[in-house]
Amino acid sequence: MPLPFLTADRAFDGETEDVVLPFHDRQRWRRPYRPGPHRVGLAALVLLLASFVLVAAVIIAATASVTGAWVWFGVALLLIAGALRGLRLGVWVSSAGLRHVRYFSTRTTAWSRVGTLRVVQQPVRWMGLPRTLQGQGLVLEARSGRGASSPADGPVVLLSTHNADFLGQPAAFDRAADTVEAWADEYRT
Repeated sequence: MPLPFLTADRAFDGETEDVVLPFHDRQRWRRPYRPGPHRVGLAALVLLLASFVLVAAVIIAATASVTGAWVWFGVALLLIAGALRGLRLGVWVSSAGLRHVRYFSTRTTAWSRVGTLRVVQQPVRWMGLPRTLQGQGLVLEARSGRGASSPADGPVVLLSTHNADFLGQPAAFDRAADTVEAWADEYRT
């Protein structure tokens, strides 16, 4: 059974020497790296909690009020939606541009607006929390438009060595940063 989401790192597995961008359909948005174990583990725990809440909703519907069951069914749906959104967090690329997906917002930058992408040593957030540690981050600096530039055009940390995808995996961070930079070099004008 083919698992297409596992092919993100094929260019770095030694199978292909000259392929940097191993994707055939470049119009489709895709994450150029695998989700990290911390992100997947947290989503699995939230989905496990959602399954318990769904069982509780069924028990409440069978023994007590139906309105209470609907409330817990809604809570379970919110947990499932939150876990699925958490799995989609990160950087996505296509031939159209670069998409930075956060929990409550998504920002898409066309390749023509991408100024520089570089890895810098700086304080980065640990697992997205307010606590910062010294680490590396892939920083995007967008080009200013023809009109006035907005504050959103400032440097944005796309990936870091201490987020849920790369915590404790510096080699995976380096591969992901190199892949995003390769996409930028391929499509940036």
